[in-house]
Amino acid sequence: MLSKVPAVTLVFWIIKILATTLGETAGDTVSMSMNLGYLVGTAIFAAILVVLVWRQVAASRYRPFLYWATIIASTTAGTTMADFATRSLGIGYPGGSLILLACVAASLLLWHRVLGSVSVATVHEPRAELFYWITITFSQTLGTALGDWTADTGGLGYGGAAIVFGAMLAIIAALYLWTAVDRVLLFWAAFILTRPLGAAVGDFLDKPLDHGGLAFSRPNASGVLAVAIVVLILIWPLRPADRRAA
Repeated sequence: MLSKVPAVTLVFWIIKILATTLGETAGDTVSMSMNLGYLVGTAIFAAILVVLVWRQVAASRYRPFLYWATIIASTTAGTTMADFATRSLGIGYPGGSLILLACVAASLLLWHRVLGSVSVATVHEPRAELFYWITITFSQTLGTALGDWTADTGGLGYGGAAIVFGAMLAIIAALYLWTAVDRVLLFWAAFILTRPLGAAVGDFLDKPLDHGGLAFSRPNASGVLAVAIVVLILIWPLRPADRRAA
């Protein structure tokens, strides 16, 4: 009675935040540092994401490295897609965020209508897996737009945006620990909010000093984050979620 995605634990959220930060720095490495642009970057990472999702769906059980590679691909593709929509297409952060929020909500509603639950514990058969990865990709893209909107248009800067989203995640953690608020709702709220936190932290690491960042090398920051994720997976391999918890 095991799902093909990991159980939601503290280590899960630590790796998720590292993965979303890596998605920001890696996406910016390809689109900005390598000067390939947002559209080419999106095509590259979307192709990788499709292959990894196909491998994930075809797998017979939960495979930690395959799962987290797919998460990283989704968050990296989300970075370049959000940047392309908000900057190249001129939709802007507010418009892009609202459109993507509607996409996340529509995906969750359709998933619930078709399968009766959006709990990660139900992700063990192809239809649920496809809904899961579509929802995740939309949420990663939404999180990128929210993070940039808060840091840039909101005037908080990257450090300020990281504090805001970190505080919001702390509130969700408190609701989980001390209230009876629906756990599935809290999971998806936290999942979405880890992405703008990662976007803000990633930009804080690699943006120039005169733009409020630390001017770290994007490839070097990406490499350090990737190594940290691998080490955590090796030290604390997460067990698959129990389907009976759905």
